[in-house]
Amino acid sequence: MYDVKGHLREVLSQLPQGVRLVAISKYHPNEYIEAAYAEGQRIFGESHEQELRQKHASLPADIEWHFIGHLQTNKVKYIAPYVTMIEAVDSLKLLREINKQAEKCGRVVKVLLELHIAEESTKYGLTLEACRELLEQGEWREMSHVRICGLMMMASFVDDQAQIRREMQTAADFFDEVKARYFPDDDAFCERSWGMSDDYQIACQTRSTMVRIGTAIFGPRVY
Repeated sequence: MYDVKGHLREVLSQLPQGVRLVAISKYHPNEYIEAAYAEGQRIFGESHEQELRQKHASLPADIEWHFIGHLQTNKVKYIAPYVTMIEAVDSLKLLREINKQAEKCGRVVKVLLELHIAEESTKYGLTLEACRELLEQGEWREMSHVRICGLMMMASFVDDQAQIRREMQTAADFFDEVKARYFPDDDAFCERSWGMSDDYQIACQTRSTMVRIGTAIFGPRVY
């Protein structure tokens, strides 16, 4: 088997204190997740509802599942009963649906607001202005079954490290603005989720608190 444990230890050894690892397990088999679990890893990220449902049903109950991909509103009801965090909320419509489905389950689901900072049009997410508008409007304050815990973003998939750093720093600066304006007394609003296998070192230098790493731990995806 691929040396998941060795690669996981290598990644963890490079993460500074205060940065948590979300091990991106999508397209990887249960035995890879079990190997990481045996090393103490508890947070795993998936981006397809059906795959997540199967893994949740067959793997240890204390795993914290993060949904990291673009989430369609009609899929929320399937993951609301057990998902720990939905990392990519990119619209008020989606936020409303998560609140609605979490209420049906008697749960509070943690979410991150996804920012679109990268210059690639293929990325999802809120522009900084759209994120300000969503928060300023204030409907989220009435939603008792979602908890906004921070921001997430994906940097551009480029070799230019200066550009990657610039985009992540923009997100970090925006986090400070949003925290001061809308969440000054809310300790739960503390997460900055950026950084993946190719750029997590830069993410750690730009105040990320959660890095989403798959390939560097689990190897190439098994489709």
